[in-house]
This record gives sequence, structure tokens and C-alpha cells, in this order.
Amino acid sequence: MNQKHNFNVGSTNELSLRVSVATCNRVLFPHPQDGAWMLALERRATARRYGEDDVRVWSQPFGGAVRIFDPAPLQGMVGELQFDSARSQREQDFRIQIRPSQWEQVKEYCLSHLGTQEDLQIESSPDRELTEEFAETIDVSLKSDQYKVQPLGFVVENNPVRSDNIHARGQPTVRVYRIFDVRITDAALCGTMLAVHQQYTDQELGACALRDAENGGRGRVNSILTLPLERVIDTWLELPPEMRYRKIKVEGHELDESMLAVLWDIEVPQYERI
Repeated sequence: MNQKHNFNVGSTNELSLRVSVATCNRVLFPHPQDGAWMLALERRATARRYGEDDVRVWSQPFGGAVRIFDPAPLQGMVGELQFDSARSQREQDFRIQIRPSQWEQVKEYCLSHLGTQEDLQIESSPDRELTEEFAETIDVSLKSDQYKVQPLGFVVENNPVRSDNIHARGQPTVRVYRIFDVRITDAALCGTMLAVHQQYTDQELGACALRDAENGGRGRVNSILTLPLERVIDTWLELPPEMRYRKIKVEGHELDESMLAVLWDIEVPQYERI
């Protein structure tokens, strides 16, 4: 698919383009009562400053930035790596600043290595992020025999969008997602996911995040959200393709536009699916 790239982000000699490379997982499980497919999402509440107006609660796919194992090949392409934040550098997350002219080369590098099983240069498996996020959201130590993983493909955002990441707010960002279909096969775990979903409303999670901020914490609380897959798909399909790349609400819950990356059959002009 040919894409028109709008790189109005500064001089081609400046490291003005942020690249974010991540795994993005469509986590599904059958509802214990009727077998209907349920979509499991990471539900996040953040309080950036004191005050009720500064609390945000939203949900997004499980997943996160891939790790850079061997930086040497990337450095050969773009020079010394400039991470988007001290945190990304500490974690070796693939969130770096490059010159706009370097994007095509970096993109091809990512697509090549993310498609390699157990790649030695960058992380190509969803398992670490899944394990960490299940521990954080439902306090469960996820085991390999509780789920099955199937690669779906790649999603590329070629045209820069300003990031709302707290560590890189406002930076023009292009993205590569490695998309996986994850099926939870353990019945007890399916029940746990539904039960944790019902423990807190979004408002209660937001209040927890606010209290954490007021007590000197990061002001962040994570849980899980479970929604019928068909209802989520139908809500986005009610919008014309050119209007879909936006946050929506389903059953009163805000869903991030990154959800569209894992809803593989929904047409979104902003995405190049590979």
C-alpha cells in the first residue's frame, strides 16, 4: 500500500520525529455463560495533578513498547540513539527520536525483525508485556499454558500524530505495531478477569488514582475492562472510515483509538496494515 507521508515536523537534519514500536494484543476469551467472545483491555486511571478535572480513565489493548536488545544495528542507521525520555532509555524501550528522512529505513528494519521469532536485536514476542500487565491489572501470574498466541500482522502509522504519552507529550510520532491474537484458554482465569472488571467503576478507579497522587504516588491505577467484542466492533463501524480514528465510548467506558489496531477487519485510513 502506497502512503503519503506528511513530515512537517522540522528540518530533515533534526531529530524531530519520534518512533514508537510496540506489541499490541487482541486479548479474547469466551464468556462462561454463553460462549460469546469478550475483549479484555487494560483499564488505566491517571491523575496528572491535584483536582478532579485532572483525572482520566480510559482503556487500551494489552501490550507496550518492545525492548531493544542490541542497539548496534540501529545506531548504524541513525547514529547514537536518542530516546524520547529517561525512562525509555532506562528500559531500552523502542521509543527514539530520528530524522524524518530516516523513517523508511527504520520502518523496514522494524518490520523485518519484529517478524522474526525470538529475534536477537529487538523484542518480537508479546509474552513479557502480557505477563507484566496481567500481574499489574488483575494480580495474576500468567502462565504459558493459559493462553495461545497467533500473529496477525503489522500496523504502521506513517503520518505523524502528536503523542499524548506523559513522557513525550506533543511529540510528532510515527508507529509500528506488531499485532497478536491472544486467546485465554483457562476457564478459571476467564472468571477472574470478569470478576476484577466488576470490582471498580471508572469513577472509583479515578478516585483511587487521585488519592495516590495526593499521597505522593505516581497517581496511576490499572485494572481490567471486559466488553463484548461484537459491541466494540459495531460501535466503530457506525462511523464512516474517515471518522473512526478517535476515542469512543462503549457502555460508558472510553476506548483509546489504538484499539483500532487490533480490530483487524475495520478499515482505518490512518493505518497501513501489513
